[in-house]
Amino acid sequence: MSIHILLSVFFGIVFGYFFAPEIIIQKIDVIIDFGLCLLLFFVGIDIGKNKNIIDDVKSYGLKIFLIPIMIVLGTLFGSMTASLFLKLSLFESAAVGAGLGWYSLSAIELSKHSAELGTIAFLANVSREVIALMIIPIIAKKIGHIETIAAAGATSMDTSLPVITKATSSSISVLSFFCGVILSFLVPILVPLMMSFN
Repeated sequence: MSIHILLSVFFGIVFGYFFAPEIIIQKIDVIIDFGLCLLLFFVGIDIGKNKNIIDDVKSYGLKIFLIPIMIVLGTLFGSMTASLFLKLSLFESAAVGAGLGWYSLSAIELSKHSAELGTIAFLANVSREVIALMIIPIIAKKIGHIETIAAAGATSMDTSLPVITKATSSSISVLSFFCGVILSFLVPILVPLMMSFN
């Protein structure tokens, strides 16, 4: 599965660089939105055909909130550790990680502080999404299904959801969507909060 994703990105880059007509370039946002909606529609069908899904999710109870909380804590810890190797302060590095894969919002927010920090946030969070798309099937196979959500971060509710669904199950898809919503809600709070400590 991961090789298909990698090849898709590679051939997309080649097509975009050498062959893409201007009309496609101008409408790329609309095409991406349509493609994503189509993918999510099929994910919805897969979730809907599982009649026991609500009961499966209810069985987690309040423990369901532990997944996004641990994703945030793990990401912030990893980001702060990375500051030891980067020319970023502890909380600048935490703010970059607090994007949780939402590269557009985190880049815009951190660009208010400096163009360099905004660029780092963009690249770090795009990288998180691309790497997640490639390694989610490996994580599902070698580590566990819930762990795939952690790799995706905030994108577990949209761009990474079809990959998570294919690599795991429809009940994990519901958890993934739930976690993605919570994490996406937290990003605009966490990024400025981390910078406020700087």
